[in-house]
Amino acid sequence: MEIKAGPLLSTIDSPDDLKKISREQLHQVCNELRQYIIDVVSVHGGHFAASLGVVELSVALHYIYNTPYDQLVWDVGHQAYGHKILTGRRDDFPTNRKYNGISGFPKRTESEYDTFGVGHSSTSISAALGMAMAAKYKGEERKAVAVIGDGAMTAGLPFEAMNHAGVADADVLIILNDNCMSIDPNVGALKEYLTDITTSPTYNKVKDEVWNLLGKLPVGKNFSRGMAHKLTEGMKGMVSSSANLFEALNLRYFGPIDGHNITKLVDTLQDLKKIPGPKLLHIVTVKGKGYELAEKDQTKWHAPGLFDKITGEIQKKAFELPQPMKYQDVFGYSIIELAEKNNKIVGITPAMPSGCSLKYMMEQMPDRAFDVGIAEQHAVTLSAGMATQGMRVFCNIYSSFMQRAYDMVIHDVAIQKLPVVFCLDRAGLVGDDGPTHHGCYDIAFMRCVPNLIVSAPMNERELRNLMYTAQLDRHQLPIVIRYPRGEGVIPDLQKGNMATHYPFEEIKIGTGRKLKDGHEIAILSFGHPGNFAAAAIRDVQAEGIQPAHYDMRFAKPLDEVMLHEVFKKYQKIITVEDGTVVGGFGSAVLEFMNENGYQAQVNILGIPDRLVEHGTPKQLYQEIGIDANGIAAAVREMVNATVYKAVVKI
Repeated sequence: MEIKAGPLLSTIDSPDDLKKISREQLHQVCNELRQYIIDVVSVHGGHFAASLGVVELSVALHYIYNTPYDQLVWDVGHQAYGHKILTGRRDDFPTNRKYNGISGFPKRTESEYDTFGVGHSSTSISAALGMAMAAKYKGEERKAVAVIGDGAMTAGLPFEAMNHAGVADADVLIILNDNCMSIDPNVGALKEYLTDITTSPTYNKVKDEVWNLLGKLPVGKNFSRGMAHKLTEGMKGMVSSSANLFEALNLRYFGPIDGHNITKLVDTLQDLKKIPGPKLLHIVTVKGKGYELAEKDQTKWHAPGLFDKITGEIQKKAFELPQPMKYQDVFGYSIIELAEKNNKIVGITPAMPSGCSLKYMMEQMPDRAFDVGIAEQHAVTLSAGMATQGMRVFCNIYSSFMQRAYDMVIHDVAIQKLPVVFCLDRAGLVGDDGPTHHGCYDIAFMRCVPNLIVSAPMNERELRNLMYTAQLDRHQLPIVIRYPRGEGVIPDLQKGNMATHYPFEEIKIGTGRKLKDGHEIAILSFGHPGNFAAAAIRDVQAEGIQPAHYDMRFAKPLDEVMLHEVFKKYQKIITVEDGTVVGGFGSAVLEFMNENGYQAQVNILGIPDRLVEHGTPKQLYQEIGIDANGIAAAVREMVNATVYKAVVKI
C-alpha cells in the first residue's frame, strides 16, 4: 500500500524547501505532516502520540532556525518523526524501525540534521549546552536548541545542565514541551509546579495583557519587548512563585504558550532567536494531538502497533493456539501474589509502570507500589533506603535504563549488602527500538560487583520461583533477575491459574538444572535463550547428535558442582546467552575453566562486540546466531571438529 504525502509536504525534501512556503500555508503543512504520520504509523507501526504533539513545533523550528548549522537536539526520539520527515526522510519513513530501515530515534550516522543520538531521555539540555559552549569558543554564530518534555525533566540530569547553563553564558534555548505525559502520566512535585504556571489565570491574563499593551506602544519593538520582560519578571514574583524556579537558575523564562498555534510559535521563536544567552520557552501541548483516541488515552497510544486509522481498532495477531503471557505480566501478577503473603514487599519503577506491569500492584496496593518518574538513580537509592528498614523492595528497571544507576547499585546497595531485588525487564535484544534500548550489558556489569547475585529464568515459572526465592528473609544479598521483553513459552500460564498450576518453589541460590544428558558436546544456557537451545537440540538429534543441556540459572554465583560435572565429561562446550559475549556468562564459564585447570573447546554464543541495530527480535537473534538455527549450526561445527587443546571461540 503506497502512502502519499499531501501536496505541500510532498514538495519538502529539506528545511530549505520548508522556508520557501509562506507563513499562511504553514497551517496546511502541519495538517499534512500530522496526517502523514498517522497514515504511516497506522500501517507500519511505531511510536505514535508523542510526535503528533510536536508537529507545529517541528515545523516552526525548521522554519525559523538554519538547521543543520543551527543545532537542534530532541530529547528522546519518540517525538522526532516530524523532524525526520521534514529533513529528507519522508519517502523512507515507512521503513522506520524496520530491519535495515531508518531508526526510530535521531541518529548521527543517519542524517546531518540528527545532531545527537537520543534513545534515552533527559540528555538534550546537556548536549545542546555543550554545542553552544563549543560554538562560543570557536566564535561561531550558530544557535543551539534543546527540546525536552516535562516527563524527561523529572530526571536529575536536566537540572544539572540548567544549573550550569545559567552561568555558562552560552546561547542556548531550552524548549519545555509540557503535556503532563511521558509514556505514563507524569508524577511528582514538578508536575504540580508546571501545572501551577500553566493554570494560574491571574498570571496568564496579566502577562498577556502586558505583552500585548507594550507591543502596541510607539517606542520601538525592542524597547517594548524589553520592558515587557522586566514587568513580567516582577509580575511573576507577585502572581506565581512557581515561575521563579527557572529564573533562580538564571534562565530567562518565556511562556507558557500554546504549542499548537503555529503562528504564535513562529513569532516567538523569531523573537527568541535574537535574544542571547540561556533561556527557556515553556509550551503547552497535547500528546496525540489531532487523533482523538490518542488524545483521550495517551498511554495506550504511545506505541499502539498497527491500527485502523478510521475506526481506531488496534490490530491483533491471529493465533490458533493460546499464547504465553508476557514476562512483564508474569512479574506484575506474581509480585501482587507475593505481597499478599509478605507485607514487607514493595514495588518501585522509574516511569515505566505500564511497560513493566507494576501498574497492577499500583492499582491494587497504591501504598506499596511507586512510580518515581524518570529517575533511575533515585529509584535504586530509594530502594536501598527502604531496605535498611527491613522492606523487601522489587526495583523494576529496564536493563538498558539500569545503566544510569550503576553507581547506586554498587555504592548504595552492594557495598552495604542490602537485599534489594532488581528485576531487569527488556534484557537481551528488544527489537525495533534498537541499540539504545537493547539490554546487552547487564550480565557483564552486574556480575563483577561483589555481594551481587545475577540470575535469569529460562521461562515464566522460573521467573516466579526466582521472585519467590529473592523475597525470603534468609536471603540477605541483593539479587538481579533479568528477563526479556515479550512473551514467554508456557501457553497455559494465565493470570487465573498461576498460583494453582505453578505454585512458588524456592530455588537454591547458585544452582542450575540439567535438562538433558548427552555425549560429546554440552550446551550451557543462561536465561530465555535456553529455549532456543532446546529447539536446536531437537533439530540435531535427527542427525544422530546428542548434546547435553544445562540451564545454569545463575551467572553469579555459578553452579560449580554442575560445571565440574560438565568439564569432566565434555570436551566440547557451547555457552548461550542474550548478553554481550565480552565479560558475560560465557566469560564466567571460561574463568571457571581456567581457575580449575580444565581444557576444552568452548564456543561462546551471545551478543557480539558490536552495536546490533534495530529489527524484530527474531531477525536480530538470527543475525547474531543465537536462534535455534544458529545454535544448531554451532553444534554441528563443533561436533565435526577435532579437539587438540583448549580453544576459545567468541
